[in-house]
Amino acid sequence: MNELDYLKKYLPKDKDLEEAIKRLNDGEPVQYIVGNVDFYNSNFVVNKNVLIPRRETEELVEKTKEYLTKLFPNNNLSILDIGTGSGCIPITLKKYFPNSNITASDISQDALEVATNNAKLNNVDITFIESDIFSNIIGKYDCIISNPPYISYDEEIMDIVKNNEPHLALFAEDNGLYFYKKIISQAKNYLNEKFIIAFEIGETQGWEIMEFAKNYFPNSKILLEKDMQHLDRFVFIINE
Repeated sequence: MNELDYLKKYLPKDKDLEEAIKRLNDGEPVQYIVGNVDFYNSNFVVNKNVLIPRRETEELVEKTKEYLTKLFPNNNLSILDIGTGSGCIPITLKKYFPNSNITASDISQDALEVATNNAKLNNVDITFIESDIFSNIIGKYDCIISNPPYISYDEEIMDIVKNNEPHLALFAEDNGLYFYKKIISQAKNYLNEKFIIAFEIGETQGWEIMEFAKNYFPNSKILLEKDMQHLDRFVFIINE
């Protein structure tokens, strides 16, 4: 389905189609115009305060679910999502692991407002915290999951992304590695003995993230996995 057909099919009846088509022709993502997006068979509200959830993040959730189910067969988990954006990751995990306690953080109050609304729409209970990485986080977790900003400031990206989606959620210092290094270097203080760290990454960042992680988790499994496009897209750090 092309974007125009998507717009005509999913645009809410209270929105003007001609105005919506103009916004589409002006380069605005169709998901922002419609105001919602499907992620993992659930509906999520999106606006310019949050990234548009993507297929790769669905794959991150799917792979993380599989690892968690193997490592914690009772499915009674404590999970932290860092940089939650729309809340699509923790909300989806909560639906799959309903007995789990899930906390989701973001530095953006506007993003947390969207995520909180999405949790209500999807009838799940998530604890949302405004936090710069671990600054306001307490307790220990079985899983830390994150799809942080990972685009380098000098990297070329599509205009439709650069001109519309929040730069706070896109770009990071240190060639896009800033948030991975911050999370990895501090994560032990917030993890139980048995744990999983799950990252979505940029396709060229895998080996550098893995090498950095070995300094902090020398006795853990550190895995690099590909997405459906056969690009390096996920890093998992697992302590069994």
